[in-house]
Amino acid sequence: MTAPDPKDDLRRYLQYARDALLWKLDGLSEYDVRRPLTPTGTNLLGLVKHASGAELGYLGDTFGRPSGELPQWMGEETEPNADMWATAQETREYIVQRYRNAWAHSAATLDALPLDAVGRVPWWPAGRDEVTLHHAVVRVIADTHRHAGHADILRELLDGTVGMNEGNVGVPDGDAAWWEDYRERLERAAKAAEAASASD
Repeated sequence: MTAPDPKDDLRRYLQYARDALLWKLDGLSEYDVRRPLTPTGTNLLGLVKHASGAELGYLGDTFGRPSGELPQWMGEETEPNADMWATAQETREYIVQRYRNAWAHSAATLDALPLDAVGRVPWWPAGRDEVTLHHAVVRVIADTHRHAGHADILRELLDGTVGMNEGNVGVPDGDAAWWEDYRERLERAAKAAEAASASD
């Protein structure tokens, strides 16, 4: 048996997260993909915009392979969180295509360099900015899966859609009544735990 290429595992788990993140946009209006759903403004299209910048930065600029686009948090006059939301002029198609372009750029970096190649992260402090390609890819995988989790919750709040993709929802089958009963049981358990804690 031939030893598997460790890059294949990295590619596969990164693509799972990318696909999950984009799936969360399917079927939603322009308003719903952009609307802020948390007190800090987290929104679906902003998560995709951020993920594309992270890939272009960590798997491009860091290894001397610039894409021609600076990550959107690095511009000289960039406002805070500029990479976490889409302006009215930035279309969904533009942001999704930019993300797919980032995938191709990342793939070219993974193809061109060994996993022990050392790069420098431009936005990390000097002297603590060195990173291997392996570390950078794992960081991007972790970040993308984290944001796919955020997207899971946002999408469920919007229209009840859950899961990693259309064929893998990862939750038990249940109609609205079953889920309401389930949620009520959790609420009762939480209140009972609070009451028990208060009486100690």
